[in-house]
Amino acid sequence: MRVLVVQNYAGTGLGQVGEALAEVEATIDQCNAHLGDALPANADGHDAMIMLGGGQNARDDAHSPYFPELLELARDFVERDKAVLGICLGGQLLARAFGGHNRIGGSTEFGWHGITLTDEAQDDLVFSELPRRFPIFQWHDDTFTLPEDAVRLAGSSVTGNQAFRVGRAGYGIQFHFEADRPLVRQWNEAFAETIARRHPDWPERHEVEAARDGPEADAVGLALARAWVAAI
Repeated sequence: MRVLVVQNYAGTGLGQVGEALAEVEATIDQCNAHLGDALPANADGHDAMIMLGGGQNARDDAHSPYFPELLELARDFVERDKAVLGICLGGQLLARAFGGHNRIGGSTEFGWHGITLTDEAQDDLVFSELPRRFPIFQWHDDTFTLPEDAVRLAGSSVTGNQAFRVGRAGYGIQFHFEADRPLVRQWNEAFAETIARRHPDWPERHEVEAARDGPEADAVGLALARAWVAAI
């Protein structure tokens, strides 16, 4: 199994998705697109693609001029029935690739928050074994409308579209299920200035939320990662 991982921002990382891929001994080809690495011309060389998160918005082609090419690549994977996983910004980009509208701002969530699955998720290839409601780590300000023919799988009280599927196994997921407690601690250090500016109460909130919600969130996140890898 060969998986293309597109990095859109420094310091994000695969987290629990990386753990699930390691369990099946997948080969990972990392493309640091944000640093100028060339994207593959098409999906020929890979079984699946992951698009990770980032601080830019999904319409910011001026900052990330490779975005249009990445959208074409995501469409190629889905149209060939190959698995795609877009997380946070990656999910917003997948929505854009299939005609969804990216809404910039007005949908801020940071920390562990509750997710509720839709009825359609109960029969989904990846989401069907998850609990109907669970806490998970969030870090975003933007949201999106669903592409035509997409299947809505999850929402929250702040952000109605938290997860969707296009095709057989193209998944756009707004929440950071890959971010277990160790990865969140790494982000606390790597993005300390940004967090302090945007969420100055986080040092106090973090320990409380991590103790209350972290164990369940980590377990659900790893289960979701394994289910997506099994869908490849």
